[in-house]
Amino acid sequence: MANESILIVDDEPQNLAVLQQILDDDYLLVFARSGTEALEAARKHAPDLVLMDVQMPNMDGYTACRQLKADPATVSIPVIFVTTLSDIGNETAGFQAGAVDYIIKPISSAVVRARVHTHLSLVQATLLERSYHDAIHMLGEAGHYNDLDTGVHIWRMAAYSAALAEAAGWGPQRRRLLELAAPMHDTGKIGIPDSILRKPGPLDADEWKVMRTHTRIGHDILAKSDAPVFRLAAEIALRHHEWWDGSGYPDGLAERAIPESARIVAIADTFDALTMDRPYKQAWPVGQAMARLRQDAGSHFEPRLVRIFDNILPLILDIKSSWDARDRITAQPIGPQYAHLRRLVAPMAS
Repeated sequence: MANESILIVDDEPQNLAVLQQILDDDYLLVFARSGTEALEAARKHAPDLVLMDVQMPNMDGYTACRQLKADPATVSIPVIFVTTLSDIGNETAGFQAGAVDYIIKPISSAVVRARVHTHLSLVQATLLERSYHDAIHMLGEAGHYNDLDTGVHIWRMAAYSAALAEAAGWGPQRRRLLELAAPMHDTGKIGIPDSILRKPGPLDADEWKVMRTHTRIGHDILAKSDAPVFRLAAEIALRHHEWWDGSGYPDGLAERAIPESARIVAIADTFDALTMDRPYKQAWPVGQAMARLRQDAGSHFEPRLVRIFDNILPLILDIKSSWDARDRITAQPIGPQYAHLRRLVAPMAS
């Protein structure tokens, strides 16, 4: 027997019996004989799907469906109306009430099974997509849990990455995949000791050697999945510190040997890091940050992508403004304990 449960609502016992005969072998069934009972049963049993008659005493199916959709505890449960009302107006009213489908009586066993299977598959697909998004969010946050980044950096730079990818000719599906993958670029930092991530000063040679391992750690974690979003994230995690001139790490790749995804994320990540407040520095002005990107075009960054980023700067600033409004909620002030770090980054701003 399947694990999915279905709530069947009808005031006629024979109709309940027919649907039970059709579905009982494959699903866990719960029954209700009125709209009021349906609301109670939905809250109690949290079914995966509701099959509901429309014409019932006291509370009809349309009203019951609207109340299910108004309750946060039951809003996500799909409702299919099973009714003798066959006019277009009745179907329209059903969809307006929040139903996902409309089956006309007398029912066909094959139609009922097919519709139920289809909508339960959609539920599972939605839950799977939500799980992907949750995993992406957790891995993105984990990569920055113990370092000095603040606020919504990884989500803002992901939006910059998507905008740059679109301007560089990426299609909608591939661009969306990049926006989901980009926040996980520093996942490997979860394998770097806190003493290095939170060191209040410059890293020595040995510490830098350890820090640079975060690219391979992140890749090895993310590459364990065959899902396209994680495969792309693994690629970015491994290559986002490679430089256009070959002086980056971990493998000293140069120019187009570096995946374009990583070349895009490198620009978006650097621009955001320069233009955001951190505990040890204030944000650089946009003009100063863009001057640094242009200066490093041909060494750190691909010149073509820097030019494209420059061309879409108004869009980038719109994105920045939107995310900055959210970032102010969690931004931390620059305290005196970080004054020495501010002095360390000051020469970079000159």
